[in-house]
Amino acid sequence: MGLKVATLSLYNFRNFTDTEFSFSPSMTILQGSNAVGKTNTVEALQLLTAGQSFRKPTAAQLLHDGAAEGSAKSELVGDGRHVEAALEIQHGRRRFLWNTKPCRGYDLASNLMSVLFNPDDLSFVKRSASYRRDELDGFGSQVNRGYAKLVRAYMRSVEQRNRLLKDTPIDRSLLNCWDASVALGGATLLTHRLALFRRLAQAASEIYSTISASEHLECHYLCSLGDIKEGMGREEYETRFADKLERGRDDAIRRQMTLVGPQRDDIQFTLDGRDARDFGSQGQQRTIVLAWKMAEVKVATEIRGTTPLLLLDDVMSELDEERRRSLTRFMQKDMQTVITTTNLGYFSQDILDGTQVIQLGCEKR
Repeated sequence: MGLKVATLSLYNFRNFTDTEFSFSPSMTILQGSNAVGKTNTVEALQLLTAGQSFRKPTAAQLLHDGAAEGSAKSELVGDGRHVEAALEIQHGRRRFLWNTKPCRGYDLASNLMSVLFNPDDLSFVKRSASYRRDELDGFGSQVNRGYAKLVRAYMRSVEQRNRLLKDTPIDRSLLNCWDASVALGGATLLTHRLALFRRLAQAASEIYSTISASEHLECHYLCSLGDIKEGMGREEYETRFADKLERGRDDAIRRQMTLVGPQRDDIQFTLDGRDARDFGSQGQQRTIVLAWKMAEVKVATEIRGTTPLLLLDDVMSELDEERRRSLTRFMQKDMQTVITTTNLGYFSQDILDGTQVIQLGCEKR
């Protein structure tokens, strides 16, 4: 079964001054007009499960106007346990706690992780490569704390190398050391990222075919190191990475940045061999991201053995009836889902009959 969110208490958080929500272990719909706090509620749940928010706010931005401090707390129950995840905001800083003990934000996901789907994700296929990389690495960091450490360590090495590339004159011996560090860290991250990507890609392709049986989705990892094949290992990646860094050194010095590595990679989606970014319709591109989000839930469940919390922020209005049906069928499996919407008409009566509906009022920020 795993843990599920039972309650959420918000104190001076965004537009809420002192509010508590109770959630169904299956599906809860937060219904209300715009600017009443639906997305703020989803953000709080994401912070308490993923340790981060899709909005990337500062601590001050999380506070209600004029407040000096605030908090978000959730009670989690399941498997005979009753625990608490909390975020405290004071003095311009935020602090995460697990059962009242300080922890790092990414530690929270080891107890209950979440998958978020919001309107920004609908342009997943067409947005910049960094958006797709962040999606993959954010998911990996929730699934495994070790993955989050790999990302941070590698990006620190890249930042240090980039600083050195701006020096005049450049210390070539020191640059050799950073090249070795970047190559090792990048190869290690790439090994784990590719393993995760391949699982997600296979699941997304299978799920896409259930939504649109007449089309075949393929997901491709575009690596800045060149063509990579299944079966290659970390040592081979490291050797190739080091060679690329050495051969591209003059260009990197001229541009003052590291030009190869996981921070430059991308994901491409093709439908029947055609690039979905250039040739896919809006409906096809939205089906791809829908399949990708469902794949995240499926793969997370396989890896963790428990189903993540699914957060759907105002996406029903952006999907046509066929895709809404596909999503609601998926949600009816054994998972906890929190959905925000302005219109309950997007849901059939049989769905509403088995769903907790919370009407949000008119508090605004």
